[in-house]
Amino acid sequence: MPKLKTHKGAQSRFHVTGSGMMLRTKGGKSHLRRKKPMRVRRQYDDLIPVSPADVPRLKRLMPYNGAK
Repeated sequence: MPKLKTHKGAQSRFHVTGSGMMLRTKGGKSHLRRKKPMRVRRQYDDLIPVSPADVPRLKRLMPYNGAK
């Protein structure tokens, strides 16, 4: 069977932890942040888990990432 190609857009947007959990960054953090409170700006830096409904689709996009 041939090797499967990793989707590079998904690879750059999603991160897999050592335990196999998939994480993503929050959207809307690229601009218009200056007027938001500092507490809200700090919240944009957190990685949050991917929705369980999206995990099977991401596993197909990244076949060799070790996600469970």
